[in-house]
Amino acid sequence: MLNESEIKEIEQLCLENRKNILTMVYTAKSGHIGGSMSSCELLTVLFHKCMKTVVKGALSDEYDSRDRFVLSKGHVSPVYYSVLAQLGYFPKEELLTFRQLGTRLQGHPSLWCPGVEVATGSLGQGLSMACGIAMSLKLDKKPANVFVLLGDGELQEGNVWEAFMQAPHRNLDNLIAIIDRNRLQIDGSTEDIMPLDNLPEKLAAFNWKVIEIDGHNISEIYDAIENAKQASCPVAIVANTIKGKGVSFMENNAGWHGKAPSKEEYEKAMAELNG
Repeated sequence: MLNESEIKEIEQLCLENRKNILTMVYTAKSGHIGGSMSSCELLTVLFHKCMKTVVKGALSDEYDSRDRFVLSKGHVSPVYYSVLAQLGYFPKEELLTFRQLGTRLQGHPSLWCPGVEVATGSLGQGLSMACGIAMSLKLDKKPANVFVLLGDGELQEGNVWEAFMQAPHRNLDNLIAIIDRNRLQIDGSTEDIMPLDNLPEKLAAFNWKVIEIDGHNISEIYDAIENAKQASCPVAIVANTIKGKGVSFMENNAGWHGKAPSKEEYEKAMAELNG
């Protein structure tokens, strides 16, 4: 359980991440704000409080036993990069090179970027990659967990459900899937395009342990991840979130899936975040 001081610390880190997301996408004139904002608390809590993170160059045993992370919804790289910068994988100033020619911070994560385990972007593939990494760690008897963040829209891909079948079959108790359930994708509502409800029941039917939470509640996120780390089977955390969370005119608006703000919109959004 996190104490009040730790919660306030995470809140401030989330605020910094949201400002970074806006500035990165505004500066690049392209990028994905909506899903980055909805994932903000999830990744901030995961990396700052729950994962064993090790900057490359540490002692080999320590580096080998680090937890792994796969960003299956690779288009929300702005929040990923912001969190990595907070942890010291690269200078925060580098965030302003997002999506620029020659940058290490590509629109979708690539292995050029320190801290990135796998290149992602083609939706629906991240969970399968995470299964492979988890299997490898178990075979090598490495005491590490594999975390993967999925968007709910990509759960409409068949490959995802093959991986949902594979993980319990292989007893991948070191695999934790976090689903950003913001109910919107680029074309609109997930339930209008290809319904996913009742998602927790579907995942449970595939023999996963399922934990459903408020994906913006810092304490719930932390408790769910720590609980999942103790499970004896794969765990799916269904995090109910709000797309565009933190900026009133972006919240629950599918139009902000992959849109860069104008100067006026950027200033208005930053004013809201600055209170």
